[in-house]
Amino acid sequence: MKSIVCFGEALIDFLASPERAADGTPMFLQHAGGAPANVAVAVAHLDGRSEFVGMLGADLFGDYLLEELKAISVGTHYIVRTDAAKTALAFVALDAHGERSFSFYRPPAADLLFRPAHFRSECFAQAGIFHVCSNSLTEAEIAQATLDGMARARAAGALVSIDLNLRLPLWPREVDPLPRLWQALRAADLVKLAANELHYLAERDAGERAVLDELLKTAQVVVVTDGDAAVRWHTRTGEGSLPAFAVRAVDTTAAGDAFVGGMLVQLIERKVTIARFEALLRDTTTWTQVLRFAAACGALTVTRHGAFAAMPTRAEVEALLAQDQPQRASA
Repeated sequence: MKSIVCFGEALIDFLASPERAADGTPMFLQHAGGAPANVAVAVAHLDGRSEFVGMLGADLFGDYLLEELKAISVGTHYIVRTDAAKTALAFVALDAHGERSFSFYRPPAADLLFRPAHFRSECFAQAGIFHVCSNSLTEAEIAQATLDGMARARAAGALVSIDLNLRLPLWPREVDPLPRLWQALRAADLVKLAANELHYLAERDAGERAVLDELLKTAQVVVVTDGDAAVRWHTRTGEGSLPAFAVRAVDTTAAGDAFVGGMLVQLIERKVTIARFEALLRDTTTWTQVLRFAAACGALTVTRHGAFAAMPTRAEVEALLAQDQPQRASA
């Protein structure tokens, strides 16, 4: 079976502890994270084959991330190490509903130093799906590496996936994110957006419908998630929605990444290629099964703290699917 290759950042999430030190000082607990790395981990937890591609610092945090990825059976063959910058850090605070606020220590960071020359051809030869996020678009050179990877993956026959995962505080104030975002969005076969990201694109352009129409000129499907609201999907020939699973959220940090990991695992297990993707999307029964599995992955993840550590196993997902029958999807 082909691999799901995830390119971009791996970093350390310092997650706010619900407890404080004896003197009242806030405490933060170290967790492995980074959106593309989270997706690779989600795939591995679901018994899929994944590779993470990116650059880690030659520091203790880079060592920790590498060992965590290996321990979860994520492929690490194409990771590059550098002593030119440190591994990125993110401090994450949670409100009473598990919603996040971030404080990033990036740039400078090792993941931003990955260049097109660091890719190895074997990486693309084994890729059934090549997945990226927008955090590797924030600076010109790493953006070029991302777009180069997407083009090389497509040329090798891989399905190209993007989860926008937009974090505006990571972008330099003098840089308008929109041109680079659209470059990457137009290079993908599968686009996953959060509802607030679709709203951001719609505000900057000509409205939601115009954004979806523009995306579907190149992508075959756009999937829109919105927390505990219904998952929406749009293709060139139809659209629909699927109710979310009702769970109690304690940490939403990696919910979208778990959703994407579940969705990509379902596609790779069905041996979906670029040529076969449209036919699967037209089969709304099968496509609904793919999204239900993905939604169950996301739902289970928000019931736990952390990112890597929060990803569900296949047995847990199948148990939730068996016991929780959401309303029938609309199409």
